[in-house]
Amino acid sequence: MSQSLAGPPAPAGEGSAGAPSARRTRKAVFGAWLGFFADLFDIYLPVIALAPASAYFAATGVSESTQSAISAAVFAATLVGRPLGALLFGNLADRIGRRRITVISVTGFGVTTLAIGLLPGYQQIGMTAVVLLIALRFIDGVFLGGEYSSATPLALEASPKHRRGLYGGVIATGFPVAYCSIALLTFGLLQIIPAGGIDSPYVQWGWRIPFVIGAAISVGFAWWYARNVEESPVFETAPDEPDTPAKTPVRELLRGRTGRDFLQVFVLTTGMWFTSYMLTAVLPGLMKTQAGLSPTQVTFTLIIANALVVLVYLGGGLLSQRLGRRPLLIAGGLLCAIIVPVPYTMIAGGRVTSFGGVLVLAVAITLLISVPWGCLTTYLNERFRTGVRASGYGLGYSLGMVVPAFYAFFQTGLGQVMPHRYTAVALLVLGGLLAVTGALLGPETRDVDMTAESAEAA
Repeated sequence: MSQSLAGPPAPAGEGSAGAPSARRTRKAVFGAWLGFFADLFDIYLPVIALAPASAYFAATGVSESTQSAISAAVFAATLVGRPLGALLFGNLADRIGRRRITVISVTGFGVTTLAIGLLPGYQQIGMTAVVLLIALRFIDGVFLGGEYSSATPLALEASPKHRRGLYGGVIATGFPVAYCSIALLTFGLLQIIPAGGIDSPYVQWGWRIPFVIGAAISVGFAWWYARNVEESPVFETAPDEPDTPAKTPVRELLRGRTGRDFLQVFVLTTGMWFTSYMLTAVLPGLMKTQAGLSPTQVTFTLIIANALVVLVYLGGGLLSQRLGRRPLLIAGGLLCAIIVPVPYTMIAGGRVTSFGGVLVLAVAITLLISVPWGCLTTYLNERFRTGVRASGYGLGYSLGMVVPAFYAFFQTGLGQVMPHRYTAVALLVLGGLLAVTGALLGPETRDVDMTAESAEAA
């Protein structure tokens, strides 16, 4: 690959491009973690920070079904944008380098997040405000899909084989840390800037503060990354391939043996996202409606659970280094299909209503579902060769979100044959079984040599 795209030369005392030093590796891993943190921080902004101020963009004088459709579009816009971003930027990261694409994509979603934070509301410009919000969330999703498609492969390609499991777990902790950070920030702001009617301080301007902070984190990270992180040593030493349409990374990803590998990854991640959505999108609502918890109690429960998820991710990464990625993925799927439905059913059925009891059950559910996620990042990157790794990882991770994103429709259909409050349990079991199937269809990857010459290592 062209050396002109590799970024600044290695400082004195650092390893060569083919043998990265510990310092170079640490910077790459920290950069991937911080990028993932910024990514998830921006993802949760409309879910957590904007939720108390939803009246600011609420269209008045429209039917309830139209309002529901608008809310769904705001949520879905980013989900649609992420696979497109992974397709676009993953392809570019495989062709011109991971480092450059990371800087571009993070800067992009930082600027987009700032633009959302400056939007006027429905009272000022009417339906245009809603359209702009949805459009910016879509653009945000495109850039977000580019971040993890480039920064994470760079970090793991720069990591020694015996530490890839741990470093993958470290990068994954950016998700729960981001959730806890924005939840605590929003909770603190609501204590001093109350939210109420359309004219309340938080609804008018307080919600903008987390968006400005998110934009500052993203742009600041892009500046630091450009100055401190070098290009992947594996990408630098990979042999050049003819730059023709027939050799585009995405096309290479979807054909032959690599295409079968991608299909296996898609089955695995689809199952895992089914379990994740039942955790993040459905369980909080059940804690309110079935267990009677207040919004403050639900928020506290989720913060505690996600703080402990950090330990699960780190432990999962370390355990996968000793036992292998595949056994941990299979075990995680079995936990979701067999064990997790028990406490989930207890909450959904309203059998436990005390705050302490629900707290224990919700934390147990969160930790058990999180077990395989500690090694998923590493596993997905190890499944693809250098020339298609960014595309394979980005698309494999993001396309798996698409089918589970329609969980509400699946629940409606299942509600015809079973009580609606238990439909999430059925989807949880389905997700666990799909994850097990996907893991069984794939090989063990712990000992894969992530170099340009290891195209057939997996």
